[in-house]
Amino acid sequence: MENQTIGMEFILLVLSSDPQVQVLLFSVFLIIYATTLIGNSVIIFVVKTELSLHTPMFFFLGHLALVDICYSSVTVPKMLETLIAKKKSISLVGCMAQIFFFNHFGCADVFLLSAMAYDRYVAICDPLHYSIVMKKTTCWQMVGGAWVFGFFDATINGLPLIGLNFCGQHLINHYTCDLPAVLSLSCSDTSINYKVLLLCCFLFGFTSFFLILVSYVYIISTILKIQSTKGRSKAFSTCSSHLIVVCIFYLSAFSRYLQPHSESFTDLDKVSSIQYLILSPLLNPIIYSLKNNELNTILWKTFRKQG
Repeated sequence: MENQTIGMEFILLVLSSDPQVQVLLFSVFLIIYATTLIGNSVIIFVVKTELSLHTPMFFFLGHLALVDICYSSVTVPKMLETLIAKKKSISLVGCMAQIFFFNHFGCADVFLLSAMAYDRYVAICDPLHYSIVMKKTTCWQMVGGAWVFGFFDATINGLPLIGLNFCGQHLINHYTCDLPAVLSLSCSDTSINYKVLLLCCFLFGFTSFFLILVSYVYIISTILKIQSTKGRSKAFSTCSSHLIVVCIFYLSAFSRYLQPHSESFTDLDKVSSIQYLILSPLLNPIIYSLKNNELNTILWKTFRKQG
């Protein structure tokens, strides 16, 4: 990376150029971010302190809540700053760091969702061996694997950025340092970067998605074989929240990162990316607390004690 490139900055184009709208958006996103931090922190606290929740399912949920806090904190604080600041810019180093940690936590997130799908598969399809298969060491290995894969994804996408030069206008048509949008601003050959990005989408995104898909094929087929309606309903309720979270996250993320070129990134894409960048970390604790009766009951008890 050349010296004149190191000190450069990118200009982030926020959702609206109207100052009044920017203040409104700042207020809305600040509330969403604060609720995300509080909601996921409560999940972590309850899972950690409540002995009845010391099970593999809630062990993974606690780590998912931690990743969601980190994932949201990579982009939202800077977006809030650019909404109210006169100078809506981010340094090259800050931009590269944002890309690195976004990939890290995003990839860790999808593999944690895969681990949770496998946990539900064992619980429903092979309940007699659940305690043997989902041992504490196995759970820690799966969580560790998610973090390692996240670091690997962030590294192989981040390293090729170091040698790029940027020229012309440094305007990113996004409120965050989106990797494809940044690549489009480089005057260097970015073909390798795009190939690495596409490879990672298939290697990490589709691998984790395939694991989840296979798990749910077996889960659904097993549930359909249950004789009683009550039994089917109970079995499905244990994995419905996870399935909803998976669908929301993957549909919104794939719709962005399977686009061939960042030049096609429109204002509509900017709005739709709010789903996986900002809303998903907020929705996860809400969905799990509403759909999981055990967690819902314990949360209410906790709030009553505090009250």
